[in-house]
Amino acid sequence: MKLKKEYIILPVIIVALVLYLVLHKSNRTNYTLPQPDKVTAKQINKIEIKKGDNTVVLNKKDDAWYIGEKAFPSDSSKTGKMVDVIADLTLSTLVSESKNYTRYELDNPQKITVNAWEGTTLRRAFDLGKAAATFQHTFVKLADNPNVYHARGNFRSTFDQTVSDLRDKTVLSFKKDAITEITVTQDKTTIRLKLKEIDDPSVPAAKDKNDKPIEGEKPAKDVKAAQPTPKIKIWESADGQKVNENEINGLLTMLSEYECKAYIEGQNKDDLTNPLTVVTLKDAEEHTIALFTKTDKDVKNTPAVSSANAYPFFLDDTKVENLKKKIDALIKKEPSSKDNKSAEVEKSVTGEKVSEGAKTPDEDKTSEE
Repeated sequence: MKLKKEYIILPVIIVALVLYLVLHKSNRTNYTLPQPDKVTAKQINKIEIKKGDNTVVLNKKDDAWYIGEKAFPSDSSKTGKMVDVIADLTLSTLVSESKNYTRYELDNPQKITVNAWEGTTLRRAFDLGKAAATFQHTFVKLADNPNVYHARGNFRSTFDQTVSDLRDKTVLSFKKDAITEITVTQDKTTIRLKLKEIDDPSVPAAKDKNDKPIEGEKPAKDVKAAQPTPKIKIWESADGQKVNENEINGLLTMLSEYECKAYIEGQNKDDLTNPLTVVTLKDAEEHTIALFTKTDKDVKNTPAVSSANAYPFFLDDTKVENLKKKIDALIKKEPSSKDNKSAEVEKSVTGEKVSEGAKTPDEDKTSEE
């Protein structure tokens, strides 16, 4: 009888435990998570980021973002990530109500404060702390709420940026397949290269149906009208020498999306004079980059300017070294003035071109006499 009672009590306990687990509200769920009002990325047109004594303000104009009062163009990729985080901010868990912010890096000066506007309306205001241990969440605190929450995603580094970090570092940009001319000046040596279209030498010329047959050769029965010879493009130097296409492509690929290391503070483009190296690339317009002598203050970087950027900038040594290798390869391929001396000389008296060493008609007449 006692055994039967135990069999009855055991299932009751199991059912009670199941009901407890299902129905009981633990500390993790016994609250309502606040969620920021919905806002889309397109609605955000101003962002303010504060960390300690530093403040960065970003403003949107004509679908592009600019930094501060000087309106430096911003890196579109970095700014785009910021806007996405702001628009998609989602709280997932209540972490702390103790107001002990130091352990989450939500105290001054560790926290990063983010404010975002749509027009004059403040749509987002929150503080960023460090990433959670799983690196899948970030500790955040809403401006009007003292509690600490988990927000989905690891995004502190997205906002931990200075003005220098956020500036667009692109200093040259073009479509390399559109370039038709290249001019390079370095160490008082200038080379000019042009893209030229010629008949494809690998394709035999087609016979015209009106061509007369060679003596002894039977005329073809079905000779079609001559087709245009296929064309190819080659790079040539100023004196008509063919230039290695791989070297040209290497230079154009390198410069087509060229970025600097940092901008030179307190200087304008006009302050840099007497460039050591100048590269000019032409399509429908001209794209130019010029390198200057290193300064004593920053011997590890080379000052430079370009036609695609309004500000002087620094290129790091590795970038400059690689560029000079490309340029040196082209200059060494360019024949010297001595090598370029033509096998024919122009005679001003007769206006005829004759081979060097050959006698002119006047010289022949003198020898006969």
